[in-house]
Amino acid sequence: MNTKTAIITIAGRPNVGKSTLINHLVGEKIAIVSNKPQTTRNRICGIRTQENLQYVFVDTPGYHRARTKLGDYMVNAVRESISDVDATLLVVEPIASVGAQEQALIEKIQATRCPSILVINKIDTVEKDKLLEVIAVYSQTGAFDAIVPICAKTGDGIDVLLSECEKYAVEGPFLFPDDVTTDQPERQVMAEIIREKLLWCLEREVPHGTAVEITTFSERDNGIIDIDATIYCEKASHKGIIIGKNGAMLKKISSMARADCEKFMGTKVYLTTWVKVKENWRDSDFLIRNFGYSE
Repeated sequence: MNTKTAIITIAGRPNVGKSTLINHLVGEKIAIVSNKPQTTRNRICGIRTQENLQYVFVDTPGYHRARTKLGDYMVNAVRESISDVDATLLVVEPIASVGAQEQALIEKIQATRCPSILVINKIDTVEKDKLLEVIAVYSQTGAFDAIVPICAKTGDGIDVLLSECEKYAVEGPFLFPDDVTTDQPERQVMAEIIREKLLWCLEREVPHGTAVEITTFSERDNGIIDIDATIYCEKASHKGIIIGKNGAMLKKISSMARADCEKFMGTKVYLTTWVKVKENWRDSDFLIRNFGYSE
């Protein structure tokens, strides 16, 4: 049986729904999701294999103006992910104008001569005539092979998008085993799950100044997994917020994270968490690499 693969980057400004989209495309939650911008920090590959076809979707951080070294890393991850792939999906919101960030991404895509599809997400938030205006505005750029309206939250339009993506598949061996859904190591997935719960439970600037390090990841003979995780934050005051009164907030975050870790691993998980302060870690090359954000 001849096999085909398609490597496809998902790009867009922060908070347009890229991670929700990749989870639907893969059919499993492999990227964390929140309503806060810049949730994704690393490039994450999501793999969908069906019969003789394998899609490798590359989820990227939201394209934004960087203010820290971590921000620089995230922006560079987007730039590098647009080159050397079979196609790019540019995800936008249903707004009838091309924003500065979208224009910058279109120019980068065109510079690499990479085929691209425009994905208009959140179509459940606009009327049909407004959606037609968005399609018309982006059609005038001449940058896209196709324009596909979707709702990543419900999965509406995902089948149409997959059909468009299949056009870019090329003959060759699968890049991953057919039972794999992500390229991320299990301990990295666990760290991201904990960080997602921080984003869900904490307000304002606190969650963006956090990082999670898995210090212990071991499996017992009976299949139970023990995980020790350290949550780093930038200020002592943030540490108090994360722990909460009588440890209530940390207990809530850990309980929510443990449930998702067990779902991903398919077995019982014992999760222990600590909170430590690392001031200005987002501007430290060493700490950025130490927390898993490496080139």
